[in-house]
Amino acid sequence: QVQLVESGGGLVQAGGSLRLSCAASGRTDSNYGMGWFRQAPGKEREFVATIKWSTDITYYTDSVKGRFTISRDKATNTVYLQMNSLKPEDTAVYYCAAERRWSIFTMMAPNKYDYWGQGTQVTVSS
Repeated sequence: QVQLVESGGGLVQAGGSLRLSCAASGRTDSNYGMGWFRQAPGKEREFVATIKWSTDITYYTDSVKGRFTISRDKATNTVYLQMNSLKPEDTAVYYCAAERRWSIFTMMAPNKYDYWGQGTQVTVSS
């Protein structure tokens, strides 16, 4: 069992930056992958970024490439999402998730992730 707790959301002006954190507790291993997803009002939950725990391989959705960076700290079992050059369309609830058997074939599918955090609100004003 893995517990995930996000923090770092808030209100920021367009062009600003935020860093989200996701603290993971419980058992993880090299097969795990961590992902960030977001969900705006009235929209489906969408993939943002993912990182494989053991190798640091990362993938991003096209709309955030060059602006967002996912990283992880093995010592503290924490995953980060650094968000720069934020836009109003980035406004959403952001969720951290963990997948026990990470794969490039399933990394963008929310229903393949096994554990989820409670979410943190990010609001970007224009």
